Amino acid sequence: MTLVQVLGQRPVYHVSELFETAGSRATAYRLLSKLRELGFASETRKRGYFTLRSSVFQPYRLWPNLLPSLRAFKQARYFGRAYDDSDVNLARRLLKGFVTLDYRAYELTHFQTPHTFFVYVEDAERQAELLEQAGFSEGRKGRVAILPKEGDNFDNEIQRVYLDCLAFGGRSTLDAIAIELLYGDKLSIKGEFPIELVMKVRDDLPHES
Repeated sequence: MTLVQVLGQRPVYHVSELFETAGSRATAYRLLSKLRELGFASETRKRGYFTLRSSVFQPYRLWPNLLPSLRAFKQARYFGRAYDDSDVNLARRLLKGFVTLDYRAYELTHFQTPHTFFVYVEDAERQAELLEQAGFSEGRKGRVAILPKEGDNFDNEIQRVYLDCLAFGGRSTLDAIAIELLYGDKLSIKGEFPIELVMKVRDDLPHES
């Protein structure tokens, strides 16, 4: 954990940066392999470079709560048809499941304009067939993503959406902060964020007139 966090948050890293802190080339590659396995790291198209989810910089005590989300993200299947909002509108009518990340976060906070429709489903193969029958094609650029249910923390919807946003990182971190500001009393597990980021989200949240 310490070896990773000393790198600091940046858009991209090179594996050589891990050599010195990890103590050896072999240890660095083992560490990177473990991070990929957990879902915290991804390789880029350029050899030797990788990216890290911002959630890897959350306190280590939170990692067990983030792993079910990360496992689900690794198995996500993306689908597209027209590659615009009409895909989401059609998928909402076709798919049955637990909506999370972008669209559910927006429904809860009205903070960030959503982009991808993420939904946990019971039978991914069957739901994929429904999409394909409606003219969708599977591919990484699709705006509809079906996720297998991982973990058992679906009873508290707000908590699960919050943890998904926290685990996904990037712009979803802002959604997590917005959810915490609005529904903090519904959360038993909370992340840690820079105070300046919290203040920015607080200032940008829509205020009811």
